[in-house]
Amino acid sequence: MRLQDKVAVITGAASGIGLEIARTFAREGAKIVIADLNQAGADAAAASLDPTGERALGVAMNVTDEAQVEAGMARAVAAFGRIDILVSNAGIQTVAPVEQFEFAKWKQLLSIHLDGAFLTTRAALRTMYEQGSGSIIYMGSVHSKEASALKAPYVTAKHGLIGLAKVVAKEGAAHGVRANVICPGFVRTPLVEKQIPEQARELGISEEDVVKKVMLKETVDGEFTTVEDVAEAALFFASFGSNALTGQSLVVSHGWFMQ
Repeated sequence: MRLQDKVAVITGAASGIGLEIARTFAREGAKIVIADLNQAGADAAAASLDPTGERALGVAMNVTDEAQVEAGMARAVAAFGRIDILVSNAGIQTVAPVEQFEFAKWKQLLSIHLDGAFLTTRAALRTMYEQGSGSIIYMGSVHSKEASALKAPYVTAKHGLIGLAKVVAKEGAAHGVRANVICPGFVRTPLVEKQIPEQARELGISEEDVVKKVMLKETVDGEFTTVEDVAEAALFFASFGSNALTGQSLVVSHGWFMQ
């Protein structure tokens, strides 16, 4: 197994992409820490991976709260002795044109995506540097490379994650720590389901047209990226054997964005 006895902390992992990554990592032998805003959800997800609690742990974590991040990461180390992989996955989406965007919602979205990535990274690095190894994976987006209307803070945040990953890759190299970014296309999670009617209202088109003519228009086959697709990309980054693959971003989008 490719991640035998590695310890992975995955944020926003009680559902969606994060949970699928957790399942994939567990299948490959990893011990899993499900970090989520919802303690009950985190516990349920951890129990679904390992009912004994020996190889999976649920941790309540608001990634924008410094004290909660520090406490949650410390709990992971106390439970499993180390942190080998951090998947910074927690995120939200808010859709509106720039001239109407509420400043409070702008700050909230950037805080979850960027402050959350910073705080969890900082905490993980302290442990990884002591170990002399580690892999940090940020959940970016095609919007780390490209822009879409109505998504100013999301596009801004996802571009920012690539910059953070490059800095962490340079600083972490001397300590055996790699940092990379996964850039999925549209994945039909609750976050995307929520966007479909929102964009239909903003753009004055049907929900079907949002899917076909906005979300999937630029793909090669008109298909959504799946949570399984993203989880396999995460496994690739997490299990790579050397510093040769660091500071990079991998687009998983059915060809929506090509580089």
